[in-house]
Amino acid sequence: MLNFTYYNPTRIVFGAGSIARLDVLVPADARILILYGGGSAERNGTLAEVEAALGARTVQRFGGIEPNPSYETLMKAVELVRREKLDFLLAVGGGSVIDGSKFVAAAVDYDGEPWHILETYGKHITRAVALGCVLTLPATGSEANCAGVVTRKSIKAKLGFGSSHVYPRFAVLDPEKTYSLPPRQIANGVVDAFVHVMEQYVTYPVHAAVQDRYAESLLQVLIEVGPQALATPQDYEVRANLMWAATQALHGVVGAGVPQDWATHKIGHELTALHGLDHAQTLAIVLPNLLQLRRDVKHDKLLQYASRVWKLDSGTAEARIDAAIARTRAFFESLGVRTRLSDYGIGADAIDEVVTQLAAHGMTAIGEDKGMDLEFSRRILHACL
Repeated sequence: MLNFTYYNPTRIVFGAGSIARLDVLVPADARILILYGGGSAERNGTLAEVEAALGARTVQRFGGIEPNPSYETLMKAVELVRREKLDFLLAVGGGSVIDGSKFVAAAVDYDGEPWHILETYGKHITRAVALGCVLTLPATGSEANCAGVVTRKSIKAKLGFGSSHVYPRFAVLDPEKTYSLPPRQIANGVVDAFVHVMEQYVTYPVHAAVQDRYAESLLQVLIEVGPQALATPQDYEVRANLMWAATQALHGVVGAGVPQDWATHKIGHELTALHGLDHAQTLAIVLPNLLQLRRDVKHDKLLQYASRVWKLDSGTAEARIDAAIARTRAFFESLGVRTRLSDYGIGADAIDEVVTQLAAHGMTAIGEDKGMDLEFSRRILHACL
């Protein structure tokens, strides 16, 4: 096992009716900005429930944070916080709203141009506005980690950042708030959480038995409850297990003391920035092909994945790896998330621009061993067609 330091200060408040706990979670004298997305939280009554729980506190709203939150939109929220002297951010939504709120929290008092937060991956963040969140979409795990991703539309760039200063102080997780989500968002959330685990698990062995078994259990839970969440959208226990699994997938323990990959995400971010695909769609496209082309580096862990997650224990090693990758692709497809660029009308003529963007963002040596250069990324993209 590799050396590691694990730290996660986010308080998790889980279960039906948990929004009422905001009254004790948020300081009584807080001046609050509620950040949310496209309006579903308003239509389904979640925002009203949040505001009722906050009582007489000063509260303002900022809506319209997009899937793949844009720098341009978020800077308007930064200006509002500065102008109104607000001192607490409350993100109500899924990963995009929470990621965007983390950026706003860091940008309000940032020394310099806020875009530098993304250009330097958050290395120079020294403080942030206090942040809490009410999760409505299980997917990214952003509610309990210190990372975020923001898109700048004007230059077609999607970049990540991280800082211990942007950990949410708390995350309220009420599975009932997921009941009204459309199937596409649930399917995307399952894929997103699944690939988060895979990025930390299918690398190379370092004798981290706890992390491996933890990762494998999360993958098995997602394989089990993903289809159930689509079939029975108001099954509380199914939604509760999906929500908790998605949080656990990226709250730090799975990745502690093990090598991590993240190449699927880095290629996927460029596809989203250039072509507007859902984040999870890009992951479902890239991961199976990356596993196939990187099977030499990932060989031992792919065999372990095949055996422990998919129960593939007969046949040659190469046949078991092939079958595990095929099962992975089939799982994504069974959820309704297509796994080829051509499924989204993207052809070979788009590959050069993706590779150019990878180069522009310094993604020239990626993967758990930094062994993927631009030409290797190009090979993966061709395999994704």
